Amino acid sequence: MFVHSSYAGGSAPYRQFTDRLFFAIFPDAGTAGRIARLAWELRLRHGFRSRPLAPERFHVSLHHVGDYFALPQEAVAAACATASTVAAPRFKVAFNGAESFRGRPDSRPFVLRGDDGIVGLLMLQQALGAVMEEAGLGHHAGHYTPHLTLMYGDRLVADQPVDPVDWIVREFVLVHSLLGRSRYVRLASFPLGGQA
Repeated sequence: MFVHSSYAGGSAPYRQFTDRLFFAIFPDAGTAGRIARLAWELRLRHGFRSRPLAPERFHVSLHHVGDYFALPQEAVAAACATASTVAAPRFKVAFNGAESFRGRPDSRPFVLRGDDGIVGLLMLQQALGAVMEEAGLGHHAGHYTPHLTLMYGDRLVADQPVDPVDWIVREFVLVHSLLGRSRYVRLASFPLGGQA
């Protein structure tokens, strides 16, 4: 049994999670560079004080596996075993809008969003969710809003069109996030089949 609680027993003091596991897709390096340039343009246009995320951190989350006080290798093994059973084709994902999500007033996610270009992404997320649920892995929220976070801004910006950013998704990845340290470690990748 893995410790997923932010409160460890009775009168024990509150402890912050240190590690997170989640599944995601990442853009290739060329696309990440294009996203970074777009992020800086949008930062200037809207007067955000915060800086965009580093290009290697741009990703689209698929499913949360768990938060931990130390990363249990059993959880990593279970996540890998489950993900390896997903059968899904490669696909093209495209984001053509940007907007702010609500959050803390000084830290509102400013994200890329998509419409028709996210259909393949939704299908992968559902396929992965189905095998995770069958394996009793992770916690499954009912609503999924595909997005790629560019930065955390200090204001709300309404939905607006942007030049489409697209790439071929050939794999999804199990990610270890070192919470509070702005670092992701890619633990394993799971290739998608077929032609995009």
